[in-house]
Formats: sequence, structure tokens, C-alpha cells
Amino acid sequence: MNRKSMKLKKISHGVVGLALSCFTVFAAQAAEPKELFFYNWTDYYPVDLLAKFEKETGIKVTMDGYDSNETLLAKLQAGGAAYDVIVPSQSIMRTLINQDLLMEIDASTLPNFQYVRPAFRDPNFDPGRKYSAPYLWGTTGFSYDSARVPGGKLDDSWKEFFEPRKELQGQIAALDTSSSLINAASHYLNIDECSENPQDAKRILELLQKQKPFLKMYSSDNTVDRMASGEVIMMQNWNGSTARATLQKNTIKYVYPREGVAMFQDNFAVPKSAPHPGNAKIFIDWMMKPENAAAVSNAIAYDNGVQSEKLIDEKWRVMDAINMPEAFASRLRPEKECSNKARELQDRIWSKLKG
Repeated sequence: MNRKSMKLKKISHGVVGLALSCFTVFAAQAAEPKELFFYNWTDYYPVDLLAKFEKETGIKVTMDGYDSNETLLAKLQAGGAAYDVIVPSQSIMRTLINQDLLMEIDASTLPNFQYVRPAFRDPNFDPGRKYSAPYLWGTTGFSYDSARVPGGKLDDSWKEFFEPRKELQGQIAALDTSSSLINAASHYLNIDECSENPQDAKRILELLQKQKPFLKMYSSDNTVDRMASGEVIMMQNWNGSTARATLQKNTIKYVYPREGVAMFQDNFAVPKSAPHPGNAKIFIDWMMKPENAAAVSNAIAYDNGVQSEKLIDEKWRVMDAINMPEAFASRLRPEKECSNKARELQDRIWSKLKG
């Protein structure tokens, strides 16, 4: 950060605090080996941007992938993970904090936090950004190939996905992530996604069991290619994956179901066991620079929590999958963090469905 020199007596307490914070981060980095272990969702970060980070900082990054928040949580709870930066969604942040699995990073004291959008600065799952910094956000609806659908259009309802037309049966994929599929079923049935009522769980399970024979697969991997290649006609999908598939096949459409569509927010965080916490802070601060945040959005088509709107490619700005029609705002359902009792019910649903 470039600042004009000034006499010490004129420096405000805020600037002194910021300077001390920067000194602490960079001093910690200097004492650590120049390496970073990054644990992120699969296909959720452009490799060429890592190369840029390595060139600018001299820190070598090793990236590993996972397919769900449940996988991430289990890995951290098992204590066998030696990662420096992870990417949890807001729906597990309180669990990670309450179980003392995260290190305090005080993101608001990092130099580039000044570029974070106001809406992402003080989230209810991490007030004051004590344990996290914003990464990407998006929605989980479903996509379909209009060229392979009779009439070329599906209704904007989860009914098309859970009770599919005969012509589409056997050509549909659901995400292999319990929370994502159960959330969608809850929205369709007008049930609280965090319900603790066994009767609600029974209704959700019955819906998913009825749908199961109509599915070609459960999969959370390669969601872009599965749609773009024509492997499936319809798929429960994330908006960013759909947008990238649309670049390859322009007949692919994204649906914001009127019964409700989950909105997720993913974040950078540092595990309590991180071997290189200083390097982790360097990386997180670097990712809050608008040019770097925009580089991720331009590469994988999810919006970010940094003031980088002017740097986003035009091709994404014109897609409904990325720029949701304003009329659909009432359909958004921010993902919630469920109680242990609700999670136990969800685990039972999933075990019986997949057993």
C-alpha cells in the first residue's frame, strides 16, 4: 500500500494499528517456509492465478480439492488435515468456530479489506470478520438443455426436477451433496430446511426416494462438462457452473425455481492447525485486491465479495445465470446453519437414500 510519509505525531491510531498488523503478517511470513497448502472446492479456483500469486510473493502453493462442506468438516474434525487456507460456506462457519477449528485472522485489519463490499463486511455468521474473509457467492438451482427438451422450455419450478417429465427420466443428475439436495427438496415442499420435525424428514425422504429411479447419477464433480457434453439433459447445478457450460453450448438454461433457490456464500478461513498461518494471511489479503478477485470471477463465473464490478467480463454480465433478474430476488433463500438435531435428521435421510 502506497502512503505519503508523515511525521509520527500526525499518524492516527488507526493507521498505526494497520501498520502494526501489516508488520505482524509479513514478519510471520518471513519466519515461515515459503509454502502454502490450499484446500478448496474442486474446480473453484483458476490455476493461472496461483501462478501469479507465486510469482508476486515467492510462496509456493499446493492445492487440494473437496466436494462438500461435509467433507471439509469431517477432515478438520479428524485432525489429520494440515491446510493453511480453506473455503467453508456460511452454513458451517458457526460450527467451525464453536468447535475451535479456526484461527482468528481479524480480516478487517488486513490492508486490502478496504475493498470488501459493505454487504460482506459484517456477516451474522462471523461478526466483524474475526475468522474469515469473503470469497465467492452464488445460487443452487437447476440447469437444462433447451434443445433437448420437448417444446424447448421447462417451468421455473422444482417440480421439473423432482417429478420429471417422462422424456427426461434417466437423463437427470442431482448433486451428491446432502445439504444441497435436501435444501432443494425442502423448498419444493415448503418445509424449513433446518426442520427438527421427523414428519418433515419423512416427507423429504419420500420425495427423494420417488425421484431416485429417474436419475442417471448423483454427482457434484464436473458439473460444467456433464451439461456441456450432453451427458445429461437436466442437472441440479450452481449458477456459475451453468454459465461456464453455456459458453460451450448456448442452449443451456438456468432456472431460479419459484419455490426458492439456495444462496450460498463461501469464505476464506485458516484452520487452527495451519502450518503456515502467516502465509495464509498474505494469500487472503492478496485475494481481496479487486484485480485478483475479478480474475477468479472471470475464470469461473461466480460473483465475489470485493468491489470489482468494473473488472468483470462483459460475457458474464449479460447472462441470467450470473445476473439474476431482479424480479426473482424474493426467491433467494440464504443457506442456514442447522441445529445438531436437524443435521441428525438430514444424515438419516441421506443414509436411507444412498444406502
